[in-house]
Amino acid sequence: MILANSGGVSTDSAAAERHRAFVLQYVQPALAGLIDGSVSTLAPIFAAAFATHSNWATFLVGLAASVGAGISMGFTEALSDDGRVTGRGSPLMRGIVCGVMTALGGLGHTLPYAIPDSWPNAFALATGLAVIVVAAELLAISAIRTRYMATPFWRATLQVVLGGVLVLLAGVVIGNA
Repeated sequence: MILANSGGVSTDSAAAERHRAFVLQYVQPALAGLIDGSVSTLAPIFAAAFATHSNWATFLVGLAASVGAGISMGFTEALSDDGRVTGRGSPLMRGIVCGVMTALGGLGHTLPYAIPDSWPNAFALATGLAVIVVAAELLAISAIRTRYMATPFWRATLQVVLGGVLVLLAGVVIGNA
């Protein structure tokens, strides 16, 4: 049932428009950032890990890649449009959301490499934890795509995991070269 509010716009239509604006202004930039941060940082992090077998060096590369990608994606999103033509809202807010989520996406699988190299089996432990975090990140991305972008979960998972695995393998192969 559609009810009229005082402005003459149906409540259902107003709710749908608020949801659409929320998705365009927050979810889409956050999702783009999370995907970019989670996937694009895999290659440099795992290349550094396998090239050096040093948790600290890998942590520094991951930190630099995550922060650098966050800054880059934040500016990219903020400068992509001013929101007037697309209705995507404030470019500053979209840039902040996208940049923060990009950095967080990369930091997730960087943090395990903060395990001190002096610990027994530190490299294997950090790498194992990083792989688990990557899997959780990719599943979270799939769930967000399913919830807000109406993408079937298994299709979203296949797409995200395929991209993630390809980038991860590129990093491992290059790191072992």
